[in-house]
Amino acid sequence: MHERHSSPVPLAGVGLKTAHVPALLERGPDRFLGGAGFLEVHAENYMVDGGPMLRHLERVRSQWPLSIHGVGLSIGGDGPLDRDHLDRLDRLVTRFEPRWFSEHLAWSSHGGHWFNDLLPLPYDRATLNRVCDHIDQVQERLRRQLLLENPSTYLGYAGSTMDEATFLAEVVRRTGCALLLDVNNAYVSGVNHGCDPWALIAALPAEAVAEIHLAGFAEDRDAADDRLLIDHHGAAVDPAVWSLYERTIALLGPVPTLIERDNHLPALAVLEQEAQRALDLQRQWAVARVDAVTECPFQGTVTA
Repeated sequence: MHERHSSPVPLAGVGLKTAHVPALLERGPDRFLGGAGFLEVHAENYMVDGGPMLRHLERVRSQWPLSIHGVGLSIGGDGPLDRDHLDRLDRLVTRFEPRWFSEHLAWSSHGGHWFNDLLPLPYDRATLNRVCDHIDQVQERLRRQLLLENPSTYLGYAGSTMDEATFLAEVVRRTGCALLLDVNNAYVSGVNHGCDPWALIAALPAEAVAEIHLAGFAEDRDAADDRLLIDHHGAAVDPAVWSLYERTIALLGPVPTLIERDNHLPALAVLEQEAQRALDLQRQWAVARVDAVTECPFQGTVTA
């Protein structure tokens, strides 16, 4: 089921918020990111039988590419997937036919209890088997490829037997899923664990990265007075994350990129400026790529 995602047309987007729907619909796709925009919604906000949320989404979907981002499947949970949740998700993606559907490498339920958080997993063989089994079930039920997002984490498991990149690469190999690379999560986890965030990004299977997320974080200090970053989606993308994103695009080429903002929501124009920056960096890569081929001194056919 895995597909090669090579050098798509540059795209950037923002998360769809109810407060921004009127402005988006008034402007239309050509006046939002110059026609190169897409929108993302959290699946669980639209798992309803009717009402204004679905009507708004129908109008948006008729004009923009759509990404549906799940937060409640508990892909890494110890128990079986919630069949009712999966059925409702199936109805949603069948109705709106998103270009991408994604979920998190995390767990959020146990023993019938649900937690309002995306909790970390040990990277070991048992977890790998469980995650792969759950992804297989989701992809079979939804009849589409799932994009798995790398998490932001604040602690690790002493029992882990592989690193995060190795774990993700093996999930991709076994299930044919793709990856949603959250560059902010990579940075947050890297700082929190005293690791180089670039090491994770560089080690991922590049051909599997089908979408990128960028977001803001909050900063605190832990019990040892070390720097602690919190993935809170309530601020502009940090300069360090932009720098990491630019390096990522230099490695991967253009990848559809979303600006996540769920708290302290600014005006649509502010989010659009950040999305435009991501779009510009993708286009700069494309221009540099063309220039490099054009300046090649050899005659005849050039294979890049």
